[in-house]
Amino acid sequence: MTVDSAAPASHETDVPARLDRLPWSRFHWLVVCALGITWILDGLEVTLVGSLSGAIAESPTLRVNAAGIGAAASAYLVGAVAGALFFGWLTDRLGRKRLFTITLLVYVAATICTGFAWDFWSFAILRAITGAGIGGEYAAVNATIQELIPARRRGFTDLVINGSFWLGAALGAVAALVALDPAVVPPDVGWRAAFVVGGAIGLVVLLLRRWLPESPRWLMTHGQPHAAEAVVAGIEARVRADTGRTLPPVPDTRIRLRSDVTSWFGAGLRALLTRYRRRTLVGVALMAAQAFCYNAVFFTYALILTRFYDIPSAHIGWFMLPFAAGNFAGPLLLGRLFDSIGRKTMISATYVLSGVLLTGTGWLFARGVLDATAQTAAWTGIFFVASAAASSAYLTVGETFPLEVRAIAIAIFYALGTGLGGVAGPALFGALIEGGSRDEIFYGYALGGALMVAAGVVQALLGVASERRPLEEVAPPLSAIR
Repeated sequence: MTVDSAAPASHETDVPARLDRLPWSRFHWLVVCALGITWILDGLEVTLVGSLSGAIAESPTLRVNAAGIGAAASAYLVGAVAGALFFGWLTDRLGRKRLFTITLLVYVAATICTGFAWDFWSFAILRAITGAGIGGEYAAVNATIQELIPARRRGFTDLVINGSFWLGAALGAVAALVALDPAVVPPDVGWRAAFVVGGAIGLVVLLLRRWLPESPRWLMTHGQPHAAEAVVAGIEARVRADTGRTLPPVPDTRIRLRSDVTSWFGAGLRALLTRYRRRTLVGVALMAAQAFCYNAVFFTYALILTRFYDIPSAHIGWFMLPFAAGNFAGPLLLGRLFDSIGRKTMISATYVLSGVLLTGTGWLFARGVLDATAQTAAWTGIFFVASAAASSAYLTVGETFPLEVRAIAIAIFYALGTGLGGVAGPALFGALIEGGSRDEIFYGYALGGALMVAAGVVQALLGVASERRPLEEVAPPLSAIR
């Protein structure tokens, strides 16, 4: 950053106020559908592996055991971490829109190729590349959604979009029922076909994303004020045409921004460790806890059912469906409370309650008092709450840091959370399940519950009340001139 700080080039803009005052329209639905599909694809992807894990483990070509399935799940998460960091950095540097096609194509190509894996190592490597595509999507998509959705609906919209992961999970469960039915397709062909079809679905998303503009908030903070104004004018015209009404007046809230700096990466990282260190601690705690809790349970869900309840692999999808429904219902039914009651109260409450319920259910599992149906019902109830909590973690790390480093901040916290909790979880639980001891598996559940409770306490003490507030008020841009 080599500029004359005494008299920096600058401009005034009302872009944020113009975006936040827009009524809901078909344009916003396009944003939700074209970008939110990422979570549906991720849910489809993860559920396929979870539901098909029994068939994959029985594949005469791959020859993997329960620990190998857990290791492949961890490979997917390692790839997601690397992809989030690399593509997140590019998203802040080159813009949101440019990265959408790249990350989606990486996901599609790797997922289709997974269907042709010839041994365990090829399967694990392709899972890692698939994860890289999804990780990159997380950073770019979360940032853009929050920058285009009006402040008054940002919390509910973001939670439901993140929760749509479970719509993909339900689709994956249904697909698994077909793929694992030997009357329809041979077992070692079925799981392969599921990956190929799942990847091909992603190609449809490219058509939707053609109609999305670059984020005007990114443009205005990266030295392109005129382009930002033009994009907002185009959005306003679309909303006016969609609604058939005159738009509300623009609030008189302009901000002055530097226009002589296009890369804020170094300054942004310093801000995370200094000015925003309390928020950084909150982000790490929330992301790590939910990553361990979710990935540990979900990636080994099918293995628990097959090993301890003797559920055939072909029937796993029936148990996934209610679990997925409960996970999507949580953000859908509780999401509005995050905008009305507030972020601090709802995030801390859902985290603590999830942790307590997970530990209690783990104890019942260890005592052997639950059958497969009761175990699924208990998991469904736990993750009704935990799903809203996990979605709120992504909302928190996206809206509480400056615009210039929003994508890389999301990527960093996703990477830290996944690295600290997510990658270790599936491998740990895979090994515990392979050992066959219910008591040892309970200790894993208890650890996940303790992490969730601790994260809820951190949020209650250090969290930010960001509900219904403009992004620029929650975290002033690094380029802002006061």
